[in-house]
Amino acid sequence: MLIETETTPNPATLKFLPGRPVMEVGTRDFATPEEADASPLAQALFGMGDVTGVFFGRDFVSVTAAPGTDWRALKPDVLSVMLDHFSAAMPLFRPGPAGDFVVPGPDAAFPENPDDVDIVDQIKDIIETRVRPAVANDGGDIVYRGFDKGKVFLQMQGACAGCPSSSATLKNGIEQLLRYYVPEVTEVRAV
Repeated sequence: MLIETETTPNPATLKFLPGRPVMEVGTRDFATPEEADASPLAQALFGMGDVTGVFFGRDFVSVTAAPGTDWRALKPDVLSVMLDHFSAAMPLFRPGPAGDFVVPGPDAAFPENPDDVDIVDQIKDIIETRVRPAVANDGGDIVYRGFDKGKVFLQMQGACAGCPSSSATLKNGIEQLLRYYVPEVTEVRAV
């Protein structure tokens, strides 16, 4: 089995492509070792000590290293863990409560206004069809969290979380795109 690697715009994150599907539906972001308890693979990666984030995409796994970590030393160990996992056809998630998860919906802090349903649908469609595929190419994901009085709230995940260029991506890319297609959008913010 060959696992390819790609750099991402985030120098702390590498994208690993095992040559097979990773997630059948959705994505999963693990920002802490406690969250990784749901997945044997994520837990093994966090167990290496230098890993601070794991993200499962459709056909890739992004791994974020702690500041100051040398990827030349860490990369062979990450590849070894992934090779063992995928070669043994181990499950990605543990059965039961630790492995059950729900893709989060809009954030409760931004309750949807019934008058904004059409605007929100347009925003979600643009994010799903134009933004998420581009962000996935960089080893991450972006999740809609809410819309309130012209402001769109998005959560960056995977390689995009903590990326030095993520604020530029939000302001110069996503915000301009949304404002062009949905005039009611005045600003995009990360949550």
